[in-house]
Amino acid sequence: MRLSCNAPYGDGGLGRHLAERIEAERSRGMLAGYYAGTVKPGDEGIARAVRPRVVTLLRVATPVRFSRGWSNFLAGDIFDRAVAAQLDTPCESFLGFAGKSLRSFERARELGAERLILAAPNSHVRRVESRHAAAYAQHGVESSWMNAAQIAKTLREYEKADVIEVNSEYTRNSFLEQGVAEAKLERTYLTPHPRFQPSATRPEDGRFRVVYIGPMTTLKGVPELLDAFARLSDPDAELVLMGGPASRPGRKHFEPLVKADPRIVVAPGDPLPRLQAADVCAHPSWEDGFGYAVAEAMACRVPVIVTENTGAMEYVREGINGYVIETGDADQLYERLVFLHEHRLRVAPADVPEFSAPSVR
Repeated sequence: MRLSCNAPYGDGGLGRHLAERIEAERSRGMLAGYYAGTVKPGDEGIARAVRPRVVTLLRVATPVRFSRGWSNFLAGDIFDRAVAAQLDTPCESFLGFAGKSLRSFERARELGAERLILAAPNSHVRRVESRHAAAYAQHGVESSWMNAAQIAKTLREYEKADVIEVNSEYTRNSFLEQGVAEAKLERTYLTPHPRFQPSATRPEDGRFRVVYIGPMTTLKGVPELLDAFARLSDPDAELVLMGGPASRPGRKHFEPLVKADPRIVVAPGDPLPRLQAADVCAHPSWEDGFGYAVAEAMACRVPVIVTENTGAMEYVREGINGYVIETGDADQLYERLVFLHEHRLRVAPADVPEFSAPSVR
C-alpha cells in the first residue's frame, strides 16, 4: 500500500492519524511507501516529503492569505497534484485523506491500483458544512476552513473510493445518513501516543486547572469555553489554552478576551505536562471526527467535557471519566465546570478506555 497526506508525520491530529496508518501497514509488511509533509527519520528510502513552495507563496504573498477556505483548499489540492505527478509505479492499494486525494486516486487507478481507500478524519463533508454554518451563525467571528471547492472535491473522492475509513461511530453515522452504502465504510480505531500517561505526582495546591488543546477558533468551541470559564467565581482557577488563534479575525476577537482574565494562560507546546496537572480537559468542539486531545486526556486519567459532535464521545462514561454536553451550549459547559470544581473527579485506571473498541456510555 502507498499512503498520502500533506500533514507532517506524527505532528498534530492529522499527522498522528497518518502515522498510525503508516505504522499499521508497516507492521503488516504491506507498506510500499508514502507521501507526507515531513517523513519519519529513516524512512527516506520509501517516503517522500512533498512541500510545494507555491503553497507558501500563496499564503504569504497573495490574497489567498485572507481566506481560510481557499488557503486550506489550495494547500491540499496542490499537494494532491504534486503526489499524482510523482506516482510512477503500480501499487495494489492507495490510501489518501479526504480533500487531498482526487488527483492521486485518478493516477493510482491509471497505474493499476485495485483498491482506493479514503481516510475520513472528519464526519461526512455535508455534516461538516452544517456544523460550520451553525457555529458561525451563533458567533460570526471567523470564516470556515472549508469552501465550496473543497466540498465538491471531497464528494468526488467519496464516489471514487472503494473504501472509506471512518474512525468513530459519530463519523460512520454521518455517512450512513447521507446515503453512503454501509458496505463501503470500514471502521478503524485511533489511539493516543503511548507517551500520554498520568504523572506519579500532581499539584496539591487546590487550584482548579482546566486545559484546552487545539487552535483558538470558533469551530473548536473556544467562545463557549471562554464564556463558561469567565463565570467561575474562583479567583485561583486556571484555564490553559494550548494553542493560539488560527486567523486574523480570530486573533482580533479572542486576544482581548484572554488578556482581560489573568487566570487564562496561552501556552502552546507539549500538552503532556499540562494534562498531567489538569483537573479537566474541555473540548467543546462544533465538529470533530474523533478528537485526539480527548483521547490523550483520557490516557492521562483526566476527566473530559466533550460535545455530542465529537467522535471520541463514544468513550465517555458519564460521571466516571467525563461528560457529554450539547454542542454550542455555554451554560451546560459552565455547569459541568462548576460541578467538577466542587467535586474533583479522579479517573481510576480501570476507567481509561481501550481505544481499540468503543465503550458504552
